[in-house]
Amino acid sequence: MNIKQKIIHVDMDAFFASVEQRDNPAFRGKPLVVGSPHRRGVISAASYEARKFGIRSAMPSLVAMKKCPDLIFARGRYDVYKQVSDQIRAVFAEYTDIIEPLSLDEAFLDVTQNKMNNPSATRIAQEIRAKIYQRTQLTASAGVSFNKFLAKVASAWKKPDGLTVIAPKDAPAFIEQLPVGKIPGCGKVTQSKMFANGIITCGDLLLLSRDRLEMLFGKAGLYFYNVIRNEYYDPVRTEYERKSLSAERTYIEDLTDNAKAFEQLELISKTIGGRMNKADIAGKTITLKVRYNDFSTFTRSRTMNHAFNYEKDIFDFACELFEGQPIIKPIRLLGIQISNLIEDINLTNGVQLVIDYRNCDKDLIMDNG
Repeated sequence: MNIKQKIIHVDMDAFFASVEQRDNPAFRGKPLVVGSPHRRGVISAASYEARKFGIRSAMPSLVAMKKCPDLIFARGRYDVYKQVSDQIRAVFAEYTDIIEPLSLDEAFLDVTQNKMNNPSATRIAQEIRAKIYQRTQLTASAGVSFNKFLAKVASAWKKPDGLTVIAPKDAPAFIEQLPVGKIPGCGKVTQSKMFANGIITCGDLLLLSRDRLEMLFGKAGLYFYNVIRNEYYDPVRTEYERKSLSAERTYIEDLTDNAKAFEQLELISKTIGGRMNKADIAGKTITLKVRYNDFSTFTRSRTMNHAFNYEKDIFDFACELFEGQPIIKPIRLLGIQISNLIEDINLTNGVQLVIDYRNCDKDLIMDNG
């Protein structure tokens, strides 16, 4: 356990929705979501006023409107969100260069050694939150601790507009009473399995052996065993290997025949091919995603012995995967993911020279139409 690290996790409060409320006074204090009110729409972000109705991101718009008939919908302005995110990251950079962005609205900062020579990570977090508000009129929550796990848990502890510090001496008691659902990486399915085995808090997890946890949860069990004992060392990473790149579209009207499905696959292939060429990357594995109108999902993958990024290749491979799965019920979503990425050095005259792809943002690129 390295208790000498000083880690801050900063997480903006309802970021997309807060930007919309900031820029439009009519939205302030009201239940608002960023997304489309169309029948097939999905919520991208929800204000805290909307969350009181049980509305959350990734929820279908129809469900959200049933929960709150007066719900306000704002169309996403992602160029604006990116501009505000750049302002926020500029604040981070005033204190440290060891920054790990997780998305537009959150990041880890290692301030063990910092540009201000300030020995107090708590005071740095206070200053960062104040500067963010001064420059953007938006609030941020922050967690301060000696590792990323506790800093991330702490940032959500007093949301919105909160600051929580977990010192080394307080960590054991804090972890013991922590609900297992607060562990980053413990999703609903895993949480349900924990509940079924009588595991409600991290204190319950602490009673189980490494072997028992691995038997119950596989490799994740080892992660749970180490992280709650502060034995999982994960440094703040300034560079990441991008794992995959994807694009998908959700349709207002279901697709019911192959011709329309192929038309959409061609459009998606153009989108993802263009992004790959712009980023100068290629991939070896393609995965097709098909979601039906009953929300059941089918995926199929194929790995090639060569790298590709041409739109036509992506389309041809996607069609081959799709032809192996005839339309058995109406389709509400199609998606293509390219993984096993490499950096494209030369794709001219049919000759490909490649090296491992490194040093890129880890976030997936998604297009929900």
